[in-house]
Order: sequence, then structure tokens, then C-alpha cells
Amino acid sequence: MSIIEDSPLTAAVWPQDEEVPDAPPQMMRRLGELKVLRARIHAGPSPKATEAQHAKGKLTARERLELLFDGGEFTEVEPFRRHRATGFGLEDKRHYTDGVIVGWGPVHGRTVFAYAHDFRVFGGALGEAHAQKIHKIMDLAASAGAPIVGLCDGAGARIQEGVTALAGYGGIFQRNVRNSGVIPQISVIMGPCAGGAAYSPALTDFVFMVRGTSQMFITGPDVIQAVTGEAISQDALGGADAHAATSGVAHFAYDDEETCLEEVRFLLSLLPSNNRELPPATPSSDPAGRRTDALLDIVPVDANQAYDMRAVIEEIVDDGESFEVHQEWAHSVICALARLDGQVVGIVANQPAALAGVLDIKSSEKAARFVQLCDAFNIPLVTLVDVPGFLPGVDQEHGGIIRHGAKLLYAYCNATVPRIQVILRKAYGGAYIVMDSRSIGADISLAWPANEIAVMGAEAAANVVFRRQIAQAEDPAVTRQQLVKEYKAELMHPYYAAERGLVDDVIDPGETRSRLVDALAVLRRKDTQLPRRKHGNQPQ
Repeated sequence: MSIIEDSPLTAAVWPQDEEVPDAPPQMMRRLGELKVLRARIHAGPSPKATEAQHAKGKLTARERLELLFDGGEFTEVEPFRRHRATGFGLEDKRHYTDGVIVGWGPVHGRTVFAYAHDFRVFGGALGEAHAQKIHKIMDLAASAGAPIVGLCDGAGARIQEGVTALAGYGGIFQRNVRNSGVIPQISVIMGPCAGGAAYSPALTDFVFMVRGTSQMFITGPDVIQAVTGEAISQDALGGADAHAATSGVAHFAYDDEETCLEEVRFLLSLLPSNNRELPPATPSSDPAGRRTDALLDIVPVDANQAYDMRAVIEEIVDDGESFEVHQEWAHSVICALARLDGQVVGIVANQPAALAGVLDIKSSEKAARFVQLCDAFNIPLVTLVDVPGFLPGVDQEHGGIIRHGAKLLYAYCNATVPRIQVILRKAYGGAYIVMDSRSIGADISLAWPANEIAVMGAEAAANVVFRRQIAQAEDPAVTRQQLVKEYKAELMHPYYAAERGLVDDVIDPGETRSRLVDALAVLRRKDTQLPRRKHGNQPQ
């Protein structure tokens, strides 16, 4: 008996305007069955299930894959996979694909692997067969040296399959870690992602979320209320804005799936396929030697006056275009991918418009992970410095600012990619050292003529160094101002660090872009070997 009941074999299978293959009747029957079966698999479990997905404001898994890949071109593997579980009625529900679609296709002409949960089948819940499909595509991505994108829209572990479902997650986590720093891993949360399922996105390089339809949490609102008495909605607990602005779990948040997937495509265009390749270069129409005189107006000479560092980045990079990571979280530091003369660079910059650009617990973590990512995937680092120090406070000290700040220090010291530091204005204390100073391995350090590099600001330094003199003076205020002036002239003039070889050159701000382009060209073939070791013990 045919595996497809009432299968039409010729006219209904082969449209009138399509040439009927010249094959024996028995093969014709098999080809007809295959064509019908594929059509049913692509259609999904039922029109009602598709309508329900659309009613939630969500696309189906296949619609998402069409948007992700060039022209919707996608090669699917294991579409006929079905679970083998029994009990709890599962033996009567053996849908093809088992709730996840896996395969590969081109994104901007380069191969990318993907898996997409199909919420219409078992709510996208993960069972044994479902997990094995994801394991296979992750292994294929690693073997091929190509990025993998997970389109997550699932209800967690398939409860009816018990511990085998949990073991399936373990296999995913193991591969996430094994592939970390080897191939880019991107998670796109497009529906629920709860319980153990949330740990896989947390292990990947980037997490995208969609407002209103995606949520991530370990324990849901009902459990939280039962245990702690706290009442909260799913979106407030684990929605896109909660994770983009509060927890820092999500790197990007968008209003709709179409925009989200287009931005995933753009991010992939900036990343290499694997850690053995350089990021893809593109021809640039923005002159490499273009002057950046607008920076003279953007950045005030007064070190206490705020400005938006994004305007500086926009002036320096190709066509003013950058892709900021974690834009809504830890605002006092900016991390962004951009191009300089067509070459991809990672930019880490203090943001004087937020907390005066200080480093705190969150900004240290944010910058540290970004530096590690750039180093893993051969992306040169440009660090724009205007930092007054680490944020003081009891909460910061008790929250572990020492170990969190050490993460950023560790990341820079461990990075072997080309590293260029530009000091725009102030660079005080330990924060100066941590922001990729020459002393921790920056290849090139440049400074603007108004830079101030010192242990601390002149006012604070005078209070410490000249405390007795000021206290004993007839006019302490006048004496204090005089001593502050002397301290600045002696230790904080723009050429103090340059005289001691800690700054390679003091440059005209209008030359910033051209000097960066030139330095990156010189360092492109940089080859630094770390000591042989299993791995370092990064601060936690």
C-alpha cells in the first residue's frame, strides 16, 4: 500500500504545463508520492495551525528561512524525520520534521547553516529526534566552517519524552561550547524560549529578539509568583526590551520579524565564516584619506563637557555606518562593528554622554565580551578613549567591580588581533590602563592634542598631593588653584606620555580616519602567538 493514501499519480501530481518525466510506471508512482509528501511537509500540519501562528503576529519557520537566505534558497535535510516515542498519545502524532527544520543556504553569497523551530508541530518542543536533527546541523556547520543561525520558537523540552529530551539539550549545549570562537553562532528568539532551552542562546555569540512575540526566562511568571509572591507578565519578565535594556541577555531587539532577520543578514556580512578566515572586505567609496575635521566641533576641549561618542564614530567610519551591539544596555561604553576602507573593525569607545563615560560593572562586562568576540574572529580592534575612571560606590565595590573590570583587562591582554588606541581627551587611572593602553599590548596608541593621561584628574590629585600646603596657606583657594595649574603643566600636558613612549604620536583630529586606515593596513598581517596552554582562567 502507498504511504500516502489516495495518492493521485499523474495529472494531479504533475501540473498540465509541466513535462511528465519519462520513467517506468512504478517509478512514476514513487515520484508522485514523493512530490505529494514534500508538498504536505512544506504546508505544515494544517492550515489552522498556520493561521494560529500568523494570528500571533509570527511567521512560520519556512517563511522565516525564506527571509534569511538569498532569494529564499534553502537546502533542507531530514525533512522526513519523525519521533519514535510512545505513550501519552505520542504514537498517534508523528509529524514529519518533528518540529524543527534544518539545512543550509546562501547569505550574501556565503554558506550559512540554520535550524528553525516549527511552533505548529508540538509547539516547537524538543524531543529526541528533534534534538538529533539540531545536533547534526551543528556538526555539519562546524565541519564546513560556516556560521549557524538558530531561529528559536519552541515550548522547551517535550515533557512526554522525559529525560531523553533533556539529554537532547545537553548535546546542543556541548556543541555550542565546542563551536564557540570557531564559527559564528547566532540565536534569533522569535517566540517562547523557556527553561533549559534559554541556555543555548546564552552560549552563542549574538542574541536577537522581537518585541511583543519573543520571551526568554528560566522560570516563568507562574512559578515566580508561586515561589516568591512576585507578580509579573511574561513580556516584563523576559521580553525583548527586558533582555536588551535590563539583563543584557539580548544584543538586539526589533519591532518585527522581517527587520530582525534583515539585520541578522547584515551582521553575517560583517563576520568571517570561521576563525581561520578574515572578515569579508568590500570596496569602499569613502576615501581612506578623508579628513575628519568635524571632530573638532564634535568633541569639546573642556574635559568636563559631555558629547555623543556615536557622532565621533560616524565621522570616522566608512559612510558613517556602524552596527552597534548591546545598544540599550550598559550605556557608558559603545561596542560596534564598522568598516574602515572596506575592512571590518570592532570599535570599543567610552560614551561621555552617559555617566561621563565611566567604566562600571555592566560596561566592563559588555566591552570584555565584545573584545573576546572580535579577537576570536580576527576582527581588528579600535579603542576610542575618553574615560574619567571606574564608577565609585559601595554598590559597585560590593557588586564586584574589581573582578568585572578585570574581565575587560583580561580580554584585551589576551587579544592577538591588531589593536589601535586613540585617546581623545581624558584617560585617568586604572581605566586608562584597561582601555587598551600600550602597557597592556596595544600595537599603536595615538592621542589628540588636548589629551590628559594621569593617575587622576588634576583637582583630585591636588587634594591628595598638596593637602598640607593648601591647608596651611593664607588663602587656600588661591593656593589650590595655583597648585592644580602646576600639576597640570608638569604631569598632564598632552606630550607627557608621548615623551615616555606610551603614546606613539599626538595627531591632528582631522587625520584620525587616515591614521587608523594606515595603521590597520600595516598591522593586517600581524601574527602573535600566545603561550601554549589548555586555556586561561578568566576572572568571573
